[in-house]
Amino acid sequence: MSEIKVPPLDEAMGEQVTKYLDTLTKPPGSLGRLEELVIELGKMTGEAFPQVTKPGVIVFAADHGITAEGVSAFPKEVTEQMVRNFLNGGAAINVFSRAIGAEFAIVDIGIDSDIEAEGLTSKKVRRGTGNFYREEAMTREEAVQALKVGYEEGEKMLAKGVKCFILGEMGIGNTTPSSAITAVLSGQDMEKLVGFGTGLVSESVLHKQKVITEAIHNRQPNAEDPIDLLSKIGGLEIAGMAGAMLAAASHRVPILVDGFIATVSALIANMIAEGASNYMFVGHQSVEPGHKAAAELLGKKPLVDLGMRLGEGTGAAVAFPILQAATLALKEMATFADAGVSSN
Repeated sequence: MSEIKVPPLDEAMGEQVTKYLDTLTKPPGSLGRLEELVIELGKMTGEAFPQVTKPGVIVFAADHGITAEGVSAFPKEVTEQMVRNFLNGGAAINVFSRAIGAEFAIVDIGIDSDIEAEGLTSKKVRRGTGNFYREEAMTREEAVQALKVGYEEGEKMLAKGVKCFILGEMGIGNTTPSSAITAVLSGQDMEKLVGFGTGLVSESVLHKQKVITEAIHNRQPNAEDPIDLLSKIGGLEIAGMAGAMLAAASHRVPILVDGFIATVSALIANMIAEGASNYMFVGHQSVEPGHKAAAELLGKKPLVDLGMRLGEGTGAAVAFPILQAATLALKEMATFADAGVSSN
């Protein structure tokens, strides 16, 4: 994946958008962060009137061997069950994707069971990761393969004409590798990074913290090598999302990053191709404590804080209309000259 090149932002276009915003019928800066967002979109896309519709949602699904250590409130079989729910259109991300008119795709990148169903793209790298408390999560070759699967699925979505990427995941236990990667990259104490996940009780959270701490000690991942992080303590869907993000960034397409797991994928993507984060917004602030550290590492301020912690891409999908509103204000508001309004 080292051959991926991310283009620089178009700073001149950012200046052009900034100047045009000040000609619109409003006090300068009065739309606050919406103005900042559309200026960034101008830099990303190189367009005077950037667009984010239609969005594309890709959900990557995979299982995690670390669930054998009792780090999740749900059994790993729920991954398959939820994927079937996605395929039937009944999950939250289905609802929100429909609401924003998104292209929708779900990819089996590592479910520990065989599913053949219409609407599911099967790109299984392996049947779930290894239990990284006792062995490496995957080989380096498998990590690279998962990244490539994500990149290729991203390219497919781009071919459908999408203008903004939302990446989601389904994988019981995936806050554990996300917490592990964030701990290695941030150096923060595990107590500040590990929360209740999908419903753990306090005693189980302490156990989860202990498992992750010992697993990091056992695996000794290299904080400066994204492939090493993925192979030793990562997840297949984490790699898949990172690959899709790289596809978007390499084509100057904005990425609306979801919560904790997706933000960890964003960190991996930016390590692989410097500057990938320039094409990212973080959609929402997850309740999961590790997300704050991950977003800070990425250098991003989430758009909204709704107390969400579902994953699947849901927080980003809910935040998408904010990006859309920013672009529409730029495109459809009248200028002072057009409206005959005094700008003084």
